[in-house]
Amino acid sequence: MTSSPHAKPILDELSPLHRQLRRAIPDVYQGFGALSAAAFADGALDPRTKELIALAIGVAEGCDGCIASHAQAAARAGATKQEAAEAIGVTFLMHGGPATIHGARAYDAFCSFADALDPAAQQEG
Repeated sequence: MTSSPHAKPILDELSPLHRQLRRAIPDVYQGFGALSAAAFADGALDPRTKELIALAIGVAEGCDGCIASHAQAAARAGATKQEAAEAIGVTFLMHGGPATIHGARAYDAFCSFADALDPAAQQEG
């Protein structure tokens, strides 16, 4: 699988924008960072599962930045392509037709990040 336009290019586009805004409102970003760290901390649900939930919410919300960010984080946390596909599949039920569009983008992004972590997996996709 080749690099997805829904994966790293989205993160690359958003990164300088976040840096600019972070300089303007550092306390807000610090608070959001603390909330994020607490939400994704290991607990009854492991970080992999939490990232898959976040990926699914990104699909339901139609947020390309959320999709890219949580696809990357889920891949890094060890989620499989099948787990990502099934999490995305739940969004079809809960969010209908729009989820089929953003879901396809999310799966493409996830596979791109997963393949970058495990080049042997490119043979499977």
